[in-house]
Amino acid sequence: MIKRILVGLGGTPYTPVAIQRAVGLARRFEAEITGVTVVDLKHLSKVGSVPVGGEYAADRLRRHRMAVTKERIEEAISKFQSACAENGIKYQVKQEERENPFDLMISLARYHDLMIFGMRSLFEYGISVEEPKNTLARLVSAGVRPIIAVSEKFRPIQKALIAYSGSMESAKTMKRFIQLSPWPDVKLKIVNFQRSEDKARQLLYDASEYCRAHGFAVETESNPGDPKDILLPMATMWQADMIVMGNSARSLILRRLFGETALHIIRNADRPLFLCQ
Repeated sequence: MIKRILVGLGGTPYTPVAIQRAVGLARRFEAEITGVTVVDLKHLSKVGSVPVGGEYAADRLRRHRMAVTKERIEEAISKFQSACAENGIKYQVKQEERENPFDLMISLARYHDLMIFGMRSLFEYGISVEEPKNTLARLVSAGVRPIIAVSEKFRPIQKALIAYSGSMESAKTMKRFIQLSPWPDVKLKIVNFQRSEDKARQLLYDASEYCRAHGFAVETESNPGDPKDILLPMATMWQADMIVMGNSARSLILRRLFGETALHIIRNADRPLFLCQ
């Protein structure tokens, strides 16, 4: 059951979609939403190497970035408040200035059922600054989950592609998606990339039976190729509206991080992702 949703108000092209997604789910589940804005002081202050005598220009650039950030924050908050008010949704806004926004996200995630962020940019506010790589993967690995990573274009979720490797992490992700049931009428397709046909068949059968027990219509497909190369084309061909994905890595070290395939999908997907671990 979803009762508390956390949404990042990043002031990026993803923000209106994140708000729309959060509001839609909040209406369905009668949930409340926390909108969060974070000014990343460390990254705003980065202006690259400053030549001798260039401190004045560097300081002007920093002040300009802060002014633009403030404007984008106010715009994002206004859109969020208006959307919630129009739909009768209880909400709150948290504004923070931090050198490490990850700490805040991890803290807030403890008390929310679902997090919604932009797929490739969390808190940018229209400013061209270098963002830490693999932001979403770092959040998921740190315990911020489940996350819906929205794309720039809003799309109704009618078909969801579940990448299932048989690992405990990918099973947890599938179960979390099914148990939360954010879209009860969604059609599912479970895909597996095992080289062993017998093993793939058994994994897909067990996973599909679990989903069917919860009332979902399920298709399955096995492909022995590299999921990094095949998963996104497969989602496009099936016209999936969302990809459900956990970590398929089995080694002790990689269990703490998102694997190579997950990072590739996060960097290149053109449709929303449901991420867990």
